[in-house]
Amino acid sequence: MNFCTTCGAEVALQIPEGDDRKRYVCLSCQSIHYTSPRVIVGCLPIHEGKVLLCRRAIEPRRNYWTLPAGFMENGETSQQGAARETWEEAEAKATELELYRIYDIPHISQVYMFYRCGIEQGAFGAGPESLESALFEERDIPWDELAFPVVSRSLKEYFSDATQGRFPVRVAAIERRRKPS
Repeated sequence: MNFCTTCGAEVALQIPEGDDRKRYVCLSCQSIHYTSPRVIVGCLPIHEGKVLLCRRAIEPRRNYWTLPAGFMENGETSQQGAARETWEEAEAKATELELYRIYDIPHISQVYMFYRCGIEQGAFGAGPESLESALFEERDIPWDELAFPVVSRSLKEYFSDATQGRFPVRVAAIERRRKPS
C-alpha cells in the first residue's frame, strides 16, 4: 500500500499509538489501514463416494488438480461463497453443505474454510477457471498433481474420516515448510 484510501496522501508502515504491530498509517490524515487475512472458501464435493476435483486453468499451479475454492466475496456467507465457487469452477450445484475444515495459513495470510457437500444430480462440468473436472475414488486421486498442500491434507483426512463414517469439524494451522539444512 502506498497511498491512503481516505485522502490520497502517502502512507508509512509504523506502529500506531496503542497498537502492537506495524500498520499502514496515513502521513496526512493519520488514518490507520488494517490488512487482514484473505478468506478462501470451497467445497469437498462428494458423489457416490467419489470426490470432485478440478484441473486449474489459471495460475498459480495451472494444470494441477484442486478442490473448487476461491476468495470469499463481500456480502456473502462462507457457505454461499463455497457454493458459488463450486459452481464457478466445476459447474456443480453444491447441496447439503456442512462445515468440514478450517485451516489457518499464517505465512500467506489466508484462512481456508471447506464444506463437505453433495452434488445435485451428480452433474458437473468445467468453468472458466478449470480445464476439466472429474470424480475420483481415493485410489485414483492424482496425489502428485495436487495444487496445494491444503488440498492434499483435506483429501487424506476426508478418506480417513469416511472409513470411520464420522466427519468432525477440525481446525488446524499449516505452517511454512522448512528447507532442510
